[in-house]
Amino acid sequence: MQLLEDRIRRDGIVREGGILKVDSFLNHQMDVALFAELGKEFARLYEGTQINKILTIEASGIGIACITAQQFGCPVVFAKKSKTKNIAGDVYTSKVESFTHGKVYDIIVSKDFLGPRDRVLIIDDFLANGAALTGLIALVKESGATLVGAGIAIEKAFQPGGELIRSQGVRVESLARIASMSPETGVVFCK
Repeated sequence: MQLLEDRIRRDGIVREGGILKVDSFLNHQMDVALFAELGKEFARLYEGTQINKILTIEASGIGIACITAQQFGCPVVFAKKSKTKNIAGDVYTSKVESFTHGKVYDIIVSKDFLGPRDRVLIIDDFLANGAALTGLIALVKESGATLVGAGIAIEKAFQPGGELIRSQGVRVESLARIASMSPETGVVFCK
């Protein structure tokens, strides 16, 4: 998606260690007008698939997921990274290792909000090693819901996550796919 690629080129900051900072528009301060365009593109890509739930993981994917859900006219469910007192009853759980935070989380979704009647689109801001997406896919499978696919804002195609998830037969649509990046060269997108 040219709009997103242009924004990454203009406002993204590449740091050592494979870090792309997009916090000025994507995952700290959120450009809602940009999110509206991302949501429209995910709706176009998954048109006719009868999605009735959007699933994401807290916290960075929630904004994009909410705007995308408006396009589909459906609710967003987000996997929490810890069980709280307001989640009563049974839950689905999975483990996710965070590349950014360097720790393992138990992610949780209440069984009240995900089940066999659901057709799920997973939405997230980044796909790198595939850990978050793998954990979310496990929750969908455990629930008996149908996984329609995954919509990713930015995929680091030089890391193994996209290939790993696609090799499992999961449809992954990434709006910006990065072939390489470094502080010296900046971001190079896949053709």
